[in-house]
This record gives sequence, structure tokens and C-alpha cells, in this order.
Amino acid sequence: MALQAGIVGLPNVGKSTLFNALSNAKAQAANFPFCTIEPNVGVITVPDERLIELEKLVKPNRVVPTTVEIVDIAGLVKGASKGEGLGNQFLGNIRSTDAIIHVLRCFDDDNVIHVDGSVNPVRDKEIIDIELQLKDLDGVDRKISKIEKQAKAGDKEASNAYALLTALKAHLEAGKNARAFEVSPEDKEKYLAELSLLTIKPVIYVCNVDEKSVVRGNKHTAAIREAISHENAEILLVSAEIESEIAVMESFEDRQLFLEDMGLHESGVARLIKSTYHLLHLITYFTAGVQEVRAWTITRGMLAPQATPTLSSMARKRLAGITGSWRCRGRITSWTMGILCISGSTCSRQVRYCSN
Repeated sequence: MALQAGIVGLPNVGKSTLFNALSNAKAQAANFPFCTIEPNVGVITVPDERLIELEKLVKPNRVVPTTVEIVDIAGLVKGASKGEGLGNQFLGNIRSTDAIIHVLRCFDDDNVIHVDGSVNPVRDKEIIDIELQLKDLDGVDRKISKIEKQAKAGDKEASNAYALLTALKAHLEAGKNARAFEVSPEDKEKYLAELSLLTIKPVIYVCNVDEKSVVRGNKHTAAIREAISHENAEILLVSAEIESEIAVMESFEDRQLFLEDMGLHESGVARLIKSTYHLLHLITYFTAGVQEVRAWTITRGMLAPQATPTLSSMARKRLAGITGSWRCRGRITSWTMGILCISGSTCSRQVRYCSN
């Protein structure tokens, strides 16, 4: 299962610097708008200490971690929903991602130009929110127009959709994102999935701060915390400059010493990837053997038989051979020293495959 998260934000907020620290792709980190005209796609290895433990336990010939795709999307400006700047391209690229990493500039530096002339991350967030909301409104309006006649004629299904979409329209017009709209999972899938709403995508707000603010934050990050308090969204404090320095360090020991000097337990990159996993309800599924120890990405709560399409044919055969029968319908719940724990099934056996 390929996870793809799009890094978005206004020009010059540190998107490309963060992207370069996340992956081996090298977007031009230039000090002017639209330096990332085409979306750069990078692949980053997901940090996972459990792979190290499995390697010690199994002593395989090779270790294969799971990866995440990160897309650096061109900076958005006011009017994007109507095609201003690179608006149409930006909105099309963000629509294809699974989650949004929204980078906000939360540092003061006169040498780095801000497109609006001053540092105000709450205003910057609202600019992007409004453009995405306007695009979503356009899609909702088209759908309402399409089903309005049927709804008024008494069609029950059309009436239910019309009522829900009318409420969503009012919600968006009030300046709220679709992810904060109260709707049952069933109705969300039934009536909203086909609209591919932009503001319904899960989001992580990444506050790009200076070095001295990376632990406790500053006035800008405090303002963002207040602004997103109703969104049930996560906020991360990351210094893109610190991450770019860590990325070029050769040894693990050097990186750890550097982080300790900064007062950090782990890098912003590691925290961001873990947060993205949590946001998308993903877990890592491990297969372990003498040939290789490998990590795979699956959805939390997925049944063991459902997980096998993500695996190689060899791994599927090995898992099938161990569990014996697909009548075993247990859910993957936890791992302990390389052991997969399957619960809620008639065959409560443990096998040497694990997830968390």
C-alpha cells in the first residue's frame, strides 16, 4: 500500500527545504515563489526501531524497511481556486494525495521574503483553507444542482443526499473545512467519497520554526495552536534548517549527538512520518526469515487474510502455511519480540509475523 502525502503551503515557508530533508530528491530551494513548479516526488524510508530488534533476533541476509512517498507541491497563492498562479495545477496535485502536510512559516527572518510582506501563520493557513474550501464548494454546488430535481420529486435517496450536501455547503460557506463536518462513516462513504473533497483530507500542521523555538515553540506556534483547536488536527514543531543539517550527517552517532545538543529525542523527519502513519490509521506489518526481514504498510485493524495482497507471493505462501486456514479471521493487534498476536479468532495461535 503506497502512502502519499503532499507538502503544501504558501511560497517561501520552507516546504522545499523540508522536502529535501525528507527525501533524496532535490527540489530547488530558491528564495522566490514557484521554485517547485512540477511536483517533486521523493521516497523516504520509514524509521522503525523494531526492524533493528528483528534483525538481531533473526539475523537475515537483508533488511527491507517500508517507505513513504512525499510530494512537494508548488506554492499556492490567493485566487488559486479560480486558476490564479499555479492554482489549477496545485489543486489537481493535492487531490491525488492521501494526506496533507501543511507547512506554516513560524519564524522571523528579514532575509527570507514573505509573499504577503509579514509573518502571520494564521493568515497563511486561512489563505490556503479558503482556496480549498472554494474548490470544494464548487463541487458540492454542482452535485446539489444535479440531484435537486430528484430530491424535490420525492426520491428518498436523492433527498438524503440533498439534505446532507446542503448542510455541508453551509458548513463550507462558514469558512470551515469538510474534515470538521459531522457525518456518519456510512454517509461519508455513500455521499461524499465521490466528490473527492480537498478539505476532508487528514492534515498535519507543521510549524517551521527557528532553532531556538524547536522545543517550546514561540508566539507564532501559540497562535496556530489556538487557530486549529477546533479541528482535531495535529501540530508539529520542526526546524527545516535543523533537518537539512541532520540529513547530510553520515553517522547515526553524529545525528544523535546533534539532536541531544538541540534538546530533541528524535528528528523532526521521524516524528513527521510517525504522525502521518497515525493520521492515516496505518501500521507496519513485518515478515521475518533468514532471507530477509521486511516491513509492509497495512491499515490498522485489517484482518490477516486481507493483509496478504500487500505482500509478495512468497510471503503470502509462508503466512498461509503458518496459519493453516483462512477460517482464521483474527485481527492483527500487536507484536512482542517478533511475534504476531492474532486475537478474536478461533485459532489463537501466534506466528512469527508482526505488526503495530
